[in-house]
Amino acid sequence: MPTTSYTNPIWDYDFADPTIIRASDGLYYAYSTQTKRPGGVIVNMQVARSADLMQWDYLGDALPMKPTWANNTQKLWAPHVSEHAGIFYLYYSAKPDNDPDGFCLAVATAGTPAGPFTDCGTPLHCGPGFLHIDPMAFDDPATGQRLLYWGSGFGPLMVRELAEDRISFAPNSETQYLIQPAGAGDPKRYDQLIEGSWMVLRNGWYYLFYSGNNCCGDNAHYGVLVARSRAATGPFETLADATNNPYAMLLEGNEHWLAPGHNCVVTDAAGHDWLAYHAIDPRQPKFDAIDAEQGYSRRVMLLDQLEYIDGWPRLVTGGTPSWEAQEGPVG
Repeated sequence: MPTTSYTNPIWDYDFADPTIIRASDGLYYAYSTQTKRPGGVIVNMQVARSADLMQWDYLGDALPMKPTWANNTQKLWAPHVSEHAGIFYLYYSAKPDNDPDGFCLAVATAGTPAGPFTDCGTPLHCGPGFLHIDPMAFDDPATGQRLLYWGSGFGPLMVRELAEDRISFAPNSETQYLIQPAGAGDPKRYDQLIEGSWMVLRNGWYYLFYSGNNCCGDNAHYGVLVARSRAATGPFETLADATNNPYAMLLEGNEHWLAPGHNCVVTDAAGHDWLAYHAIDPRQPKFDAIDAEQGYSRRVMLLDQLEYIDGWPRLVTGGTPSWEAQEGPVG
């Protein structure tokens, strides 16, 4: 008998920065940042599959071969996968071998949603620090543009048009800056650092979901914010600006789930939107990670339903993650 309810987490292993897509085979596929699995196996890009968004089967490594330009790194982060004309495109970020202080955006392709994906051979875009991470591809139905959003590293969220091949930027295109971080000064604010862009178009509004401030470690302080625009490239009005409240959030932690964030939005068979994201379980906050980069934080995958009220998205269960049984998605 099909499962009709679920209790968070929907995936109780480290599965940071999740992306979920519904592929042309009708099944859902979830992808996640590099991790160390139980038993000590390092997985470059995790992938799991589900028919209902609640019960998941682990499929292994979607990117079993590192790119030649980042062969030595253990920093393969934040995949986003999109499907077009029978090809699956995996956008991700990695630390390149020739610049230990920078990060690059990259693209890999495959003929099936589970992979294996093969890197395109050269980075899409590189730069200092971790400015160029967390890519998300979005096809704008209004303009036909193929857009790539990204950004972090105490810099702005950015967007630029992709070329028709989807593995390079469009000729003569330029990077546009969408939302600026607040910067240091008020540790209670989540927008001191912003990252993890995710775009959807609903009811004539382009909603840009993003996350901040500190994902990991003993002092993790992370949550999901949102902005909206009538165009995919802005200008964007943040929820904070709309409510005149610099602390306005879509999602923040509670006693059951710490530092929730880096979300995606996935739609079930009935057309309901769901927010999938990672969070830290205070009962088991750490694990045997690859290194100390992110405080050994164990970030598991959670799911909660979205609704749209008065022109803004919000969680059906309120502004924090659910911890009790919920009615599940329609499979």
